[in-house]
Amino acid sequence: MDKLLIRGGRQLRGEVLISGAKNAALPELCATLLTAEPVRLQNVPRLQDVSTMLKLIRNMGVDIAVHDDGSVRADASTLTKPEAPYELVKTMRASVLALGPLLARFGHAKVSLPGGCAIGSRPVDQHLKGLTAMGAEIAVEHGYMLAKLANGRKRLKGARIATDMVTVTGTENFLMAAALADGETVLENAAQEPEIPDLAEMLIKMGAKIEGHGTSRIHIQGVERLHGCTHQVVADRIETGTFLCAVAATGGDVVLKHGRADHLDAVIDKLRDAGVTVTAVDGGIRVQASEPAYRYLKAQSFRTTEYPGFPTDMQAQFMALNCISLGHSKVTETIFENRFMHVNELVRLGANIQIDGKVAVIEGVPKLSGATVMATDLRASASLVIAGLVADGETLVDRIYHLDRGYDQMEAKLRGIGADIERVK
Repeated sequence: MDKLLIRGGRQLRGEVLISGAKNAALPELCATLLTAEPVRLQNVPRLQDVSTMLKLIRNMGVDIAVHDDGSVRADASTLTKPEAPYELVKTMRASVLALGPLLARFGHAKVSLPGGCAIGSRPVDQHLKGLTAMGAEIAVEHGYMLAKLANGRKRLKGARIATDMVTVTGTENFLMAAALADGETVLENAAQEPEIPDLAEMLIKMGAKIEGHGTSRIHIQGVERLHGCTHQVVADRIETGTFLCAVAATGGDVVLKHGRADHLDAVIDKLRDAGVTVTAVDGGIRVQASEPAYRYLKAQSFRTTEYPGFPTDMQAQFMALNCISLGHSKVTETIFENRFMHVNELVRLGANIQIDGKVAVIEGVPKLSGATVMATDLRASASLVIAGLVADGETLVDRIYHLDRGYDQMEAKLRGIGADIERVK
């Protein structure tokens, strides 16, 4: 099993190319199922979850071509089996995104209940509620969602869908399904994360009629068919934020090419309040920190919430930064009930953190000491890498298969800007 060996204490300088967002690429790969014409996606990140999704839709009969330039061509005219089996779904919860497109185009689908995440409950009941409102009959049997159109309908019907909670994948599923529905669909309480309007823009290129994407109310006027398109996956805001925190922790001067400052307002505001210089530049973001965090950064309290608030996917990385900042801070996690699993590993490196329910109280320390630590989930992995970059001595991060699910060649990118990091067996 691969591990990351990090020798801390180096400042980071140079340029990093930010990859396409995993959380945009996965629904957009599913959107290719909506048409019988070829679709080309550019800037697709090379990640384990993306490989699994490609394997999943290829298993349905879709013709997939992956190119060296980071693009993927998908032709779903050959799709013969609208089914997502457990063997492919068990490691990736995003597979539920296949349900809406398959149901909308073929009128039936069989999709395994998803797995792939240890950070808390992510129920699919909101997906089922919304698709049922659009005229689907869905039964859950033997671990599968069995969906079909009700009452002999030929197409899903437009509906007003008001979810009980903000759900990103639910909003994406409804967007894709509604694009081919009969009539207008209105999504209330829709998620506003940047990956939502990026998916909507792709669907519009395919012929969909969508208004209001990027707000909490989205209107979709269904069309009879969609066509192929070429679309570039939006840059990964969480990878961008992770590198922002890494440079803030170590000190240095790095330009994050393709990074979108307008997608990270809450994180960048906290970094600036801490004392980091973050500037939007032509084609990216520049982050400057004069010296390692414990010499000048002020710890920042924050509370995770839905976009445009502070993202839960940046909580662990910013907590690592707080561990070596001046003063104390409180981090409140409101999205997932089990997302402090990185805390015990940060404590192994010398951090001073106390947990009280949904709140972590951090007292900054002047230094961390390298040790062997174990990654427990995707973003926890990134927090341990950031801590290892500033810790004295060697840090060995185990179980980095979590990291490979969401970061495209992270260690290579860090080496390119001066980090002493390598992948070892």
